[in-house]
Amino acid sequence: MSNIVAIVGRPNVGKSTLFNRLIQSKQAIVDETAGTTRDRQYGKAEWTGHEFSVIDTGGWVLNSEDIFEEEINKQVQIAIEEADVILFIVDVHTGITDLDQQVANRLRRSKKPVFLVSNKADTFDLYPQSAEFYALGLGDPHNISAANGAGTGELLDAVVEKFTKQGEEETPEDFPKIAVVGRPNAGKSSLINAFIGEERNIVTDIAGTTRDSIHTLYDKFGLKFYLVDTAGIRKKGKVVEDLEYYSVIRAIRAIESADVCVLMLDATRGIEAQDMNIFSLIQKNKKGIVIVVNKWDLVENKDTKVIKTFENAIRERTAPFTDIPVIFASALTKQRIFKILETTKEVYDIRKTKIPTHKLNEVLLPVIEQTPPPMNKGKVVKIKYITQLPNTAIPSFVFFCNLPQWVKDPYKRFLENQIRKNWNLTGTPINVFMREK
Repeated sequence: MSNIVAIVGRPNVGKSTLFNRLIQSKQAIVDETAGTTRDRQYGKAEWTGHEFSVIDTGGWVLNSEDIFEEEINKQVQIAIEEADVILFIVDVHTGITDLDQQVANRLRRSKKPVFLVSNKADTFDLYPQSAEFYALGLGDPHNISAANGAGTGELLDAVVEKFTKQGEEETPEDFPKIAVVGRPNAGKSSLINAFIGEERNIVTDIAGTTRDSIHTLYDKFGLKFYLVDTAGIRKKGKVVEDLEYYSVIRAIRAIESADVCVLMLDATRGIEAQDMNIFSLIQKNKKGIVIVVNKWDLVENKDTKVIKTFENAIRERTAPFTDIPVIFASALTKQRIFKILETTKEVYDIRKTKIPTHKLNEVLLPVIEQTPPPMNKGKVVKIKYITQLPNTAIPSFVFFCNLPQWVKDPYKRFLENQIRKNWNLTGTPINVFMREK
């Protein structure tokens, strides 16, 4: 199920600090200077078994000297429109300001679940001051300190309650769910139109309980799957779009609802920062991926060397996850369209790969013996046994050893590469866990 939590408020109330605490990272830059956050940040959070996406927005401002004011405000409005739950951050030290009133007025009109969050309440002595925020008409203020974490657990308990009331999104049959994602003008709508075409046999559009989530059943040429929340299928919001920002928010929903994502690139522009934003979202959500370089018909020189150079450039940007199918196609001329469908189905099937335990140990233990984990503080790590976990969304492998805490990420990547080298896991992420035997 797709859940999006947007953090909004005026500048310098601690939005980015709360964002970093929720995703347990220091991804967003935090500074005392108002207006530090201009580019939106996206992250994954988890609380009591509930996973959700978090969006950190820029501070809402009016009549300032900041040349980005209009753009920031537009993106805050988009976040309000698209989010399932909104955290409205205010500062307990400064109390209600005119900007707080303006944001509150917009939030009351949104008819979304809004949590009024009184931040910077570092001590209990400050809690009574939050009573002033009742005047905003958004219910009880939640006193927290994003800096030290006080009160955030109680806030998240209340937030995830809103998720459970929405119910789970369901589709009637267990077919692959495919999302076509990418930045604007990469050709998503053209590819979908090429998929369904005039000979289409679409059985039904199934609306899930999540707002605007639609699964369209594709049944053609012996392939059957759902197209999820893709451009041209899902209706646009009621806001004026900031295309770059809007595409990422829409991608969050599509990616979370899908099994495999088709990431569209524009052959005339190469792989850009926005493409990498969406690629990282697919990775964070542990989804299968197929990269399609669209508009290949517009490239004049299409020899093997050009293709190899383009493909290498893509893999350099996506490293260390480079085991990804890359298809050069044209939605307009329908060049290699069926190859996209076939490869997407293959990636879906690969996600269900089960490798026998005896094969894992037979192949990998000699490799590990030849290239053991590096010594750490004089301690020798010995890996004794390997097995694949059952019933996981993606292939997940456990390496049993004497000192799992000393096995660092570079060696885990080495182990992942050895697994990929010996078994076909193209397009799907995998998990590598170290456990004490």
